[in-house]
Amino acid sequence: MSSATRPRFSLVSAVHDVEAYLPDLIASLEAQTRPLDDVEIIMVDDGSTDGSRALLEAWAARRPDLVRVLSQPNAGQGAARNAGMVVATGEWISFPDADDTLAPGYLAAVEAFVTEHPDADLVATKRLMWPQGEAPSNTHPLRFMFRGDPYVDLVADGQHFHGPAASAFFPLDRLREADLAFDERVRPIFEDGHFIVRYLLGRERPMVGFLDSAKYHYRVRETSTLRTARTDVGRYTAVLEHGYLDVVKRAVAQHGSVPRWLQSQLVFELSGYFTLTDSQAPAGTPTSGPVAETMHRLMAEILGHLHRDVAVPYCAAPVMRTPRILLQHAYRERPWQEEAVLLSPLDQRRQLVRASWFFTGEAPVETFWADGEQIEPLHAKTRAYDFCGRTLLRQRIVWLPADRAIEVWRDGAPSDLVFRRPPLPLHRGLPGWMRWQLNPRSSRVMDQVQEVVAPTPTSREGRKAQQRMHEDKVRERYRDAWVLMDRIHAAGDSAEVLFRHLRREHPDVNAWFVLEKGTPEWRRFSAEGDTDRLVAHGSLQWRLLMANALHLISSHADESVVHPPAITEFTHPQWLNHFLQHGVIKDDISAWLNAKDLATFVTSSAQELASIAGDDTPYVFTTREVVNTGMPRFDRLLRIAEQSPRDLLLVAPTWRNGLIPKAAMDNQRREADLAVLGSEFWQQWRSFLCDDALAEACVSAGVRVGFLPHPNLQSLLPHLDLPGHVEPLTYEGHDVQEYFARSRAIVTDFSSIAFNAAYLERPVVYFQFDEDVVLEGGHVGRRGYFDYRRDGFGPVETSAAAAVKATGEALRHGLTPEYRARVATTFPVRDGGCSERVVQHIRSTTRHYGAPVPTPVMP
Repeated sequence: MSSATRPRFSLVSAVHDVEAYLPDLIASLEAQTRPLDDVEIIMVDDGSTDGSRALLEAWAARRPDLVRVLSQPNAGQGAARNAGMVVATGEWISFPDADDTLAPGYLAAVEAFVTEHPDADLVATKRLMWPQGEAPSNTHPLRFMFRGDPYVDLVADGQHFHGPAASAFFPLDRLREADLAFDERVRPIFEDGHFIVRYLLGRERPMVGFLDSAKYHYRVRETSTLRTARTDVGRYTAVLEHGYLDVVKRAVAQHGSVPRWLQSQLVFELSGYFTLTDSQAPAGTPTSGPVAETMHRLMAEILGHLHRDVAVPYCAAPVMRTPRILLQHAYRERPWQEEAVLLSPLDQRRQLVRASWFFTGEAPVETFWADGEQIEPLHAKTRAYDFCGRTLLRQRIVWLPADRAIEVWRDGAPSDLVFRRPPLPLHRGLPGWMRWQLNPRSSRVMDQVQEVVAPTPTSREGRKAQQRMHEDKVRERYRDAWVLMDRIHAAGDSAEVLFRHLRREHPDVNAWFVLEKGTPEWRRFSAEGDTDRLVAHGSLQWRLLMANALHLISSHADESVVHPPAITEFTHPQWLNHFLQHGVIKDDISAWLNAKDLATFVTSSAQELASIAGDDTPYVFTTREVVNTGMPRFDRLLRIAEQSPRDLLLVAPTWRNGLIPKAAMDNQRREADLAVLGSEFWQQWRSFLCDDALAEACVSAGVRVGFLPHPNLQSLLPHLDLPGHVEPLTYEGHDVQEYFARSRAIVTDFSSIAFNAAYLERPVVYFQFDEDVVLEGGHVGRRGYFDYRRDGFGPVETSAAAAVKATGEALRHGLTPEYRARVATTFPVRDGGCSERVVQHIRSTTRHYGAPVPTPVMP
């Protein structure tokens, strides 16, 4: 490129510790189909501590006419971009992220567009999502905006907008005329959006090209800024004040009101605060205190500048229904309630229908009528949507008789009843939406048809199962089957206990047990009898069994258990799901469980029952599903504890979300990364296990130390450097309940294993070195009704040394009177009848409804 020639494009990229990904960006730039002789690339190393800078300097040495490297102490992405922008000389400037890549025709597509539209104010390129281990895919929620490379007048359109500067091109001279720079206060999110909005607000009628033809590959990383932003306090303070509120105030000052396109963008952006986990605040958000109060104050002020009754419901961006309701109504002083009552779903077996509606403020006065007679709901609760320490929205859920003519009255007036939510209102009928709604062969229609038409299996096994599932001998063998399973590859939990109980006490029940063949658990189960009722998971027999099952009863609710792809590929399951649980719920895991379709939800204490089915809780479940029967495994635990020596100190930590990969859809196995061995998690537990004082306490008490990490961490056991006095314990092929029965005391962190100890009146020590992280959502749930210090069955310690000392005390003195009293409050009845109570409830799920059940109240 001649020094007298101005570059057509300047690409400025902020680089910080992306050594693993940087070569991909470099390769994608070098692979552009358009010549790079009028392109300048400015790479700004923002204080990298890995090999990123060396890679950049080597590239610049190879391509001195193309690449320029700047370096600065770590100051953040905005500061690095600003530094690059100062020295940029191109006509158009863009800011690609250093861990992303560009499709080969990326610059050529942009070149063609800006040549045709030289007066464009902005060019937005299409982001393809690129999850780790997968190919880039067209799944970004705003992908519809790019269809056909539209050139959009934002003022006239009102619905298009663009947020990321990484996938945008700006006329550099106009940025400088406006004296624009990235505001380094707006972190960890919306820094790009704030920059773009401020720029576009300065244009009288912003004209923006949305290029489907220019593909930007956005790498989705768990450690990326967007992924980790939810736990950053700045998201709830600085971003709202210096980002969203700032652009709102600028819009009002410059234009008298907030333009429609910006209102659409803000609805989409702000909905992200409420959509990460539906009924609860995203993991890691501040739940109380000054940060939470600031967040609510700023959110209310921002929304106060929007025409909420138009901007929110008519926003074309894909925002879920509940966040729309929250944005439209939650931050208003006057109360609101949904006009219509939704009747759905229908429980045909029990002849029940669910009625529900959303509201803010005080609940309306409600009355229910059936065939002209006033009735009480058979099951009822009020679900709370809490965010940052405040209840913003509630949902009333009641179950009414479906075999009678029902009416719902609120505040003295009859309510409209609807059987499905109406679609969102539109001011503009886009061609794609009209086709989706009106074409008799649209994907919407086909999805509905597929719910009643048999699927077309893609595997040989699925085709064979579909051919045989209706054979007379198959249907007779598996008619009204009760299918029980714990984990796919393991048994020994409540499902196996319940199966043995059914075979012993209820021979009339057509009970089967499912387990992966060839596993240690298969061999153990077979040795204990009932092999004629043991079915290999994944086999043809399993497929035929599931296709005809009436009940699926499991201690787990993973998708691979309740919705296995190998079954859904050839039939629509008709079974009822019964969740026995594999522990007592003490934290809030509603975000995971609310999506499950459960007919039975077993709990083991009055407190647990109320935390799930009670009023102002985040769960969708009522007393229709939730019952306080106790887990079946407790029955066997009591029996074997009477005959077992107490010769074990059981150390049983749970796993941590983020330390291991997600399980696949068709199994429950997770292979832990050996990098866990360098984590704080393992270092803390190793410090506890290796403490000489622990070994001495165990010798004095005459017990061995048994280390039983969570099943998701079991693959680490062969790689652990455990001291000689610690025995590694495994789940597969062993009777885990015997470990509990043999325990003199149990040490755990957040595991519900502690409830097993309490059930047997054994002392517990909680070692919670990372309590702030875990209890604020750093694991799979967040803080619930159970306070470890107030309700737990032993002391809570946050250091290894203190936990060792507490363990020695527990071994010497056993369960103290204080903790014994807590056990009695939690488990007032320990009668060995849990299994039978579960059986009776499962039977009731196929019978006509009975009398109304009171909503449980927290004791």
